[in-house]
Amino acid sequence: MNHDIYATEGLYKIVGKTELSAVVSRHVIYAPLIAAKARPGHFVILRAREGGERIPVTLVDWDPEKGTVTIIIQAIGKSTSEMNAFKLGDSFSDVAGPLGTPVEIKNYGTVLGVGGGVGIAELFPIARAFKKAGNRVISVLGARTKDLVILEAEMGVISDKVMVTTDDGSAGKKGLVTDAMKELYAAGEKIDAIFTIGPIMMMKFVGETSRPHGTPTYASLNPIMLDGTGMCGGCRVEVGGKPRFACVDGPMFDAHQTNFDQLIKRTAAYREHEGQAMERYAKTHDCRIGLH
Repeated sequence: MNHDIYATEGLYKIVGKTELSAVVSRHVIYAPLIAAKARPGHFVILRAREGGERIPVTLVDWDPEKGTVTIIIQAIGKSTSEMNAFKLGDSFSDVAGPLGTPVEIKNYGTVLGVGGGVGIAELFPIARAFKKAGNRVISVLGARTKDLVILEAEMGVISDKVMVTTDDGSAGKKGLVTDAMKELYAAGEKIDAIFTIGPIMMMKFVGETSRPHGTPTYASLNPIMLDGTGMCGGCRVEVGGKPRFACVDGPMFDAHQTNFDQLIKRTAAYREHEGQAMERYAKTHDCRIGLH
């Protein structure tokens, strides 16, 4: 790698962008120091602009030779909508990372990866690493509708089996990811470990579905996060009855030991404020582009 570690020109510039759906975009960002250290399960914290909101996003891919990292963002609020409005050549104000504790990659035997929505993107590098380590990999991909099922082809390349579920039946089988899990267990599939990333409620029930079978299950938690160093305490979660900090101890934790109900309450604490911010952004955005 011949990147000058002191060079800042072009730092955090978007050098590749793909629209995966109306609300989901893939960004390839020039961040050589992060690319050199990234591992499966690591995340970064982004800011679109100076003074902007800090948004944690799990790394999807990285290329140490090119000095790039790849992230996928779903526009669900003001800041993520602002980020997805960026064009090729625009730059993020800040990209801090790699952060968190990487997933321990070893040969379990058969690993089941369960991804929901944009969580499929975050599952991809983990599933790829487990496949490279010699595991048989089964991937269950779930979303509300067909347009939100992402990276199906890419997951197919690194998986021995892929199952797709959608709430409305527009892709794969109609139902939930837990229905696919139950189908696998009923068929006598021996699953040695499960890793799940997606909406909190989905991960909670993935854990509850695997619990009677005694399958070790790990969930990537997504609490409110600010500094990414464990100093602010905003990302506190309860695992095994003890406080843990997702930004430094995680984000991957034992799903059978996680207090998901507490996590749901904590992540909902600022929902009203997020809605108000999104309304202000939408009004400003409409005014600026002059389409409405």
